Amino acid sequence: MLVAVQAGAEDKIPSGTIHIDEKEVGFIVSGSFGKGTLKFKGSDFDFKVSGIKVGGVGVAKISAAGEVYDLYDLSQFPGTYVAGEYGITLGGGMGGMVLKNENGVYMHLKSTSEGIALSLGASGLTVKLK
Repeated sequence: MLVAVQAGAEDKIPSGTIHIDEKEVGFIVSGSFGKGTLKFKGSDFDFKVSGIKVGGVGVAKISAAGEVYDLYDLSQFPGTYVAGEYGITLGGGMGGMVLKNENGVYMHLKSTSEGIALSLGASGLTVKLK
């Protein structure tokens, strides 16, 4: 589920950056688990993640990186992120997966694994701080 980013009134400035490594096991319908790091206000915060999916057979290692927007307090970061069309410009209007959680925090992810397109499970991407 790749989401095109719509142009908005003004470009947003990232609040932080993220990197996610996730492993997926199974055949098309599968389970996934992973970890990531949020760089926010000069510090690194580790988190657990679940919900990124790829189709196919076997084990896949998925790596993604991106920016976080509208994060003002660390307590806003955990939650369930869902994809959607948001009328904002992120990362200079570059494509990728744009997700938003219930606290209004946006995440702009791009796969860093060659040839792998990111998609989400039915409930979205769940993030929990460690």
